[in-house]
Amino acid sequence: MGSPTILDTIVARREHDVRVAKAGIPASALEALLASAPEVISFEARLRRETPMALIAEVKRASPSKGEIAPGLDAVAQAKKYADGGAAGISVLTEPTWFKGTLEDMSSIRAALQALGDSRPAILRKDFIIDEYQVVEARVHGADSLLLIVASLDDAKLCNLMERSRSLGMEPLVEVNNADEMERALASSARVIGINNRDLRNFRVDLGTTDRLAKQVSGDVLLAALSGISTREDVERFQIAGAGAVLVGEALMVAEDPAAAIRALVGSK
Repeated sequence: MGSPTILDTIVARREHDVRVAKAGIPASALEALLASAPEVISFEARLRRETPMALIAEVKRASPSKGEIAPGLDAVAQAKKYADGGAAGISVLTEPTWFKGTLEDMSSIRAALQALGDSRPAILRKDFIIDEYQVVEARVHGADSLLLIVASLDDAKLCNLMERSRSLGMEPLVEVNNADEMERALASSARVIGINNRDLRNFRVDLGTTDRLAKQVSGDVLLAALSGISTREDVERFQIAGAGAVLVGEALMVAEDPAAAIRALVGSK
């Protein structure tokens, strides 16, 4: 048996984190908080509203591949800049160990965008979701969607988490990185599929991943290209490949003017 991948290591830590969270707030107590959760909007519909390409802007302080990106980040201030730039979605890293994110980042961002009403960006919980408890956490803290990584889930768990997410009004973003994972995502009835150009097993980036895997998709599935996107040319490339959305993280985190960077990426004025 080979050494654990980076993904294996992160998932193992998240399993531990979930056990700790359940000890602090039992699942029944967390469920009770759903009654006061902020209103959800449709993640899929919000992305489809932006044609020909929607942009999901990511809030993250660090990553396993880059280390610290913005250690002193004001998450709310960054999210407001993204909204000003016309982002259709805001992806919030909530994984604490490698990405230095928190659920409080997400709930604070959601509250700060409340005044925008239905025109606000949809909020995506970006994390390593392996338990229904995390799905409920996401909704309680204001998420409209969450990430389900096919590589970290078997088929039964993928479908279970998708069903629980949808029961709370959240259409998940289902992430794939190879042909087998794409087949599994399509078989699970995923409606929004993110093709990650970064292989989470080793964190290598190959922009050709989206070009290849998009060819497996037909019908009404909304495709999003994830990772390694930094230029208008990248966005145009993935639009041609069939993507209706792109997720951009580091390029926006280091941009001097994130709002202007978003407009440049999607070709708006």
